Amino acid sequence: MNLYQVGNLAKSIAGHDKNQFFVIVREESEYVYLADGKERTLEKPKRKNKKHIQPIYYHTDKMDEPVPEMKRNEEIKRAIKLFSAKAAQE
Repeated sequence: MNLYQVGNLAKSIAGHDKNQFFVIVREESEYVYLADGKERTLEKPKRKNKKHIQPIYYHTDKMDEPVPEMKRNEEIKRAIKLFSAKAAQE
């Protein structure tokens, strides 16, 4: 299983955005492009080195579509919000 697959969630572990959650929107060799739906949108994703993120495999029945099918910033924000709420409970 490719952890850096498009649609997977990722947590930034280095940089000014440390500890923030993103969705991987594109992968290129040693880099991934991340979006959070707010500051980093699908139209302007953040380029980040793979060794500076922690990939997270996450899926929930509450999502209308699987994460890789997300095509709008609102869907990305919702997936991150659901994951953050679940992580806070644990």
